[in-house]
Amino acid sequence: MMLPDLESIRCFEAAATHLNFRKAAATVALSPTAFSDRLHGLEELLGAPLFVRTTRRVALTDAGERLLTHARRLLADAAACHAVAHDESAPPFELTIGTRFELGLSWLTPALETLRRAQPSRTIHLRFGDANDLLSQVRDGVLDACVTSSRFSGKAFRYDPLHPEQYIFVGAASALRERAFRGPADAAHHTLLDLAADLPLFRYLQDAAGPGVRWPFARNEYLGSIAAVRFRVLEGAGVAVMPRYFIQDDLERGRLRPLLPTLPLQADSFRLVWRSSHAREDDLFALSAELRAIPLR
Repeated sequence: MMLPDLESIRCFEAAATHLNFRKAAATVALSPTAFSDRLHGLEELLGAPLFVRTTRRVALTDAGERLLTHARRLLADAAACHAVAHDESAPPFELTIGTRFELGLSWLTPALETLRRAQPSRTIHLRFGDANDLLSQVRDGVLDACVTSSRFSGKAFRYDPLHPEQYIFVGAASALRERAFRGPADAAHHTLLDLAADLPLFRYLQDAAGPGVRWPFARNEYLGSIAAVRFRVLEGAGVAVMPRYFIQDDLERGRLRPLLPTLPLQADSFRLVWRSSHAREDDLFALSAELRAIPLR
């Protein structure tokens, strides 16, 4: 399908404005004959009459009325092309960043306004999910990047460190007054709270304690999210390894108490991860630097 040319659209808009072909032809510097030819050609191309012509007057048809708004918008957009081409400000772009739920709600979502002010031409979208799913979406190009502390290998990803993630073994102060936790043997009197059966949180304590140490907990309870683990620990339902940033306020207010404080737990790091050869790698490095300046919360 052939598209209308801008000059014909400009002639149509002039005719619709003046409703006098001779005056309209003069505004676009065409002879009346050439001007009329332009209008006839546009009507033939669109397959609809745009004007009602009599010896005394010119009026728009219904099709002409409908076209006029679009024609003026098209001409305005065309007129803006020169300014846009010479605009030295950064062109707008979008990034979709994945994150796990708790970190996204407590840290990334509150950071969005700071990030917008730092780079007004950039729009950041968030998508929540679990670590493995987020990395798969980054690899497949569904996400531009994700924030994760998960470990990975291979050449499919690039990353930049953001913040260290420190862990701490804790229990509710109220529960510990009744059942102390001084070492592995005391595990028999407590429930271990974690995310899943592979104990992704407790492994930071296991690795720090070293091989051969047994932890005979009375039972395990798997809760699927860090927020749920925190809730149950505060209830006194059990003990858990937690990210320090997520429970810092609970520690300061004395609601939670550190356990085995002389045993330093393994640490991890939050990273901004993207697929190798991403077209906006420079923008992702810039975003990473901005995120490092925003404290975890």
